[in-house]
Amino acid sequence: MKRITVFCGSSFGTEAIYAEQATLLGETLAKENIELVYGGANVGLMGALADGVLNNGGKAIGVLPDFLRSKEIAHLGLTELILVESMHERKTKMNDLCDGVIALPGGFGTLEELFEMLTWAQLGLHKKPIAILNINGFYNSLIELTETMVEKGLLKEANQKMLLVSDDIDDLLKQMRNYTPPTVGKWIDKEKL
Repeated sequence: MKRITVFCGSSFGTEAIYAEQATLLGETLAKENIELVYGGANVGLMGALADGVLNNGGKAIGVLPDFLRSKEIAHLGLTELILVESMHERKTKMNDLCDGVIALPGGFGTLEELFEMLTWAQLGLHKKPIAILNINGFYNSLIELTETMVEKGLLKEANQKMLLVSDDIDDLLKQMRNYTPPTVGKWIDKEKL
């Protein structure tokens, strides 16, 4: 993996460990010579992540919609800042630039980005590993919800397993390197209806 896109909050959240782990993820990416692609801001977990990369000699590419430049406050020390017109263009560009995706704690935007990447993978639009760094159990309820989706017949287990999860950065990167996409398709077989 040469580049990983990371989705995360533009706030720090209530637990210091979120920023600590975001910084550590950035440091780890830099040390492993993996470039960061992220939302381009210098605030919250996004800023901690980028600083972790940049302060350790790594490369960080930000993708920021022009209308958010003043709200999210563009990081001025990035290797490259790409300005786009819309949120959809942002996600498309971030997908185009990366070999895999990690989600850190975040709000609606982070979840929307994560689920769009999962949906694209489910539809066969890409075969990249998609992972959650489950810091301090932040995503436990979401993981439980995906299990419920499988139990209730609304999500194939093979597609649920596309979502890689760990609370350890090294383990998560190992899972991503060893990822094999599912061979099962999304589409319903008309013969089985």
